[in-house]
Amino acid sequence: MHKETLTLYELSQMVREALAITMPDEYWVEAEISEMREVRGHCYMELVQKDMAGNTPVAKASAKCWKNKWALLRPYFERNANQMLRAGLKVRLLVYADFHEAYGFSWIITNIDPTFTLGDMARKRLEIVQMLKEQGVFDLQKDFRLPLFTQRVAVISSEQAAGYGDFCRHLHDNDWHLHFSVQLFAATMQGEGVESSVIAALDAINERINSFDVVVIIRGGGATSDLSGFDSLPLAESVANFPLPIITGIGHDRDESVLDMVAFLRVKTPTAAAALLIEHLANTLQRITDAQEEMLHLVQRRMELERVRMARLAEKVPMLFSLVRTRQEKRFENMALRMQNTITTTLQRQDLRLQRLSMALPTHAERLLTKAAHRLELLQQVVKSHDPSLLLAKGYSITTCGGKVVRNANNLQKGDVIVTQLQKGKVKSVVE
Repeated sequence: MHKETLTLYELSQMVREALAITMPDEYWVEAEISEMREVRGHCYMELVQKDMAGNTPVAKASAKCWKNKWALLRPYFERNANQMLRAGLKVRLLVYADFHEAYGFSWIITNIDPTFTLGDMARKRLEIVQMLKEQGVFDLQKDFRLPLFTQRVAVISSEQAAGYGDFCRHLHDNDWHLHFSVQLFAATMQGEGVESSVIAALDAINERINSFDVVVIIRGGGATSDLSGFDSLPLAESVANFPLPIITGIGHDRDESVLDMVAFLRVKTPTAAAALLIEHLANTLQRITDAQEEMLHLVQRRMELERVRMARLAEKVPMLFSLVRTRQEKRFENMALRMQNTITTTLQRQDLRLQRLSMALPTHAERLLTKAAHRLELLQQVVKSHDPSLLLAKGYSITTCGGKVVRNANNLQKGDVIVTQLQKGKVKSVVE
């Protein structure tokens, strides 16, 4: 037996009536927004519940908020949660079941609890802070000190942000006429792109780390409810480990993000960040001025002391001259006495030497005369041995030609007259 066949519309009506009977109430539900979009003033969400262990979706559903209700709920949530509704947030919604024959099933949103989201955000913020502390990086920035001459400023901000313009004007138009060099590294400062954009700007600054003294992250001019992008673990880690001090001015008194917590210093506004840098550099200038005045005072005091000292010395000059003159005179007397003693001693030594020489002179002269006589005898014997008469007596003869002794016969010519000297007499000869 066949059961009655229904049309799709009839079946859908049965589902709608069953839901109306079995689920007539509204229900508070906790879920995460995985997708969200607005169409002609209506809001369409995709809700998801994830497994705590594996972060895997275990339930999904569609939800809608009609235009008249959404116009009230959205500003209410953002005003009280200090956060924009966006994908990735955990929310607590008041919904009722709705089934339409043409559009199917969905949950209709009638209310939203901002305190739940605030609590979830606070829990996430605490988890991030705890992780940073466990890594030992939470307080790293607090160990920095601003350089005395903090003038080269890297700014991370949106180029169109009013806060950036206020920061630059306040920094350059200071009462001290101090000079600052500011370079902007543009970044997204609200919405889902905050984390990646600010990290990219920090990386760009890090590549030129020696060109800057400090980094300033300013936001100013954006919605105070859109600070969730600064509660990011990767961004907080990048700031905590950055090698330069980082000053943040991204919120207001009651808004403190994780980024503010790990930064070197947090200020209220971009203008306050500029005022901080001006005050710091002005203090450095004041220290230099105070040091100059102190140095001038010390030099003047030293000069005064030296003037008094010179005056006292001038009073003592005559006495010093007298003392010096007396000392010089005594010194000259001692020198004269030493010279006299030296001369006397020298004369005595010379006299003694002369006496010794005079005593030794006769003996020395006698010795010299004896040596000279002996030498003379030897010379006489040599002269005598060379006497020509002795040679002639032995039968030798001496031949001369023209008065010159002939030693070589080849030097004679035919017709030359030669004279031969004998022991007794001379003989003349003619060469043929």
